This record gives sequence, C-alpha cells and structure tokens, in this order.
Amino acid sequence: MKKNMVAAGILLFAFIVPGGIFAEAGKAISPAMAETFARAGLSVLKERTRVPGFGAPLSGGGNISLKGLEGKVVFLNFWATWCGPCRQEMPSMENLYRRYRSRGLEILAVNVQENEKDVAAFMKRYKLSFPAAMDKSGEISGEYGIYAFPTSLILDRDGAALALVVGSIRWDTPEINAAFEALLAD
Repeated sequence: MKKNMVAAGILLFAFIVPGGIFAEAGKAISPAMAETFARAGLSVLKERTRVPGFGAPLSGGGNISLKGLEGKVVFLNFWATWCGPCRQEMPSMENLYRRYRSRGLEILAVNVQENEKDVAAFMKRYKLSFPAAMDKSGEISGEYGIYAFPTSLILDRDGAALALVVGSIRWDTPEINAAFEALLAD
C-alpha cells in the first residue's frame, strides 16, 4: 500500500502540479542519479522542477525562507504532530540530518496548522535538531498541493525538486545514504 501511496503522489506531482503552480521545468535528471535514487526506492521526476519559494516563522523563534537555503540540498517535509507515520520517520530523518548537515544537507520540517507549543514539545520529545517551520494558516502546504502527511520533497542545490515521497519511509538506510551521497556530490 505504501508503494501505491508514493506512486500516486509522484504521479500527482509529475503530471498535475507542474502544469499548475510549479513552474520552470528544468534539465533532465541524470540517468546515474535516477538509478541511485531507484536503488534507494525513491522515484525521481523526469525533470528538475522549480518549486514555489516561501518564508515562515520557526518554532522557537526566528524566520526561515526557502531562498535562504539556496546552495544546499533541501529535504522539505510537510508534517503534523498528530500524524503517526510522521512520528515513525522523524528519528531516521534526524539520523540523515546529523550525517549530512556538514556536507550541505538542510532538513526543513514544515508543520501544518498547529500551535507552536505543541510543535516545540514534539521536537524536544523526539530530540530533533533540524528546524521546524510553522505553516499556521496552511497557505504553504496549500500552495504545494500537499494532501497527505508526511509528504517530502528533495530539492537540489539550485532549489529544484528531484523527488517526492508521500508517506513514511526510513531515511537512514544504506541505499538512501548512497542517494544523498550522490546528490551532495553533484
């Protein structure tokens, strides 16, 4: 069932969204990169796809913008504290973040329509060190066409989406590490 959810999400992203709010299809993803992602169980889009920029307040204070993360590989995750699959995947996301942060990986967990107190408690309980942006109104997730939690997008250093995963997976497997190694070296 999980593979069907992921496939449905990729179809939605690849065929519906780029014709709508996502613009500027870019260069094709290299066959080597696509193969590395496939070995990790991650499907890539046919082309690198520009995503909408946004700015948001951070849980704990401050602000963040997607534009401010240019030059980094960005793991953009839409989630909620009440989401069981989100709770399952977040520890593996933390492992991935700790492993690759110094090499240019940024994880931005965008919490959708919850209060900051609950988000801060969640982040503390699960010992998560990556930033949590607050999409209090749901505007950001709406602009991205998010319909399920968790939903994750992997963006290259130019800010273009390479892959979309709808549903929870383990993000710290050797195969996924190899995919991020390749992406961070690209």
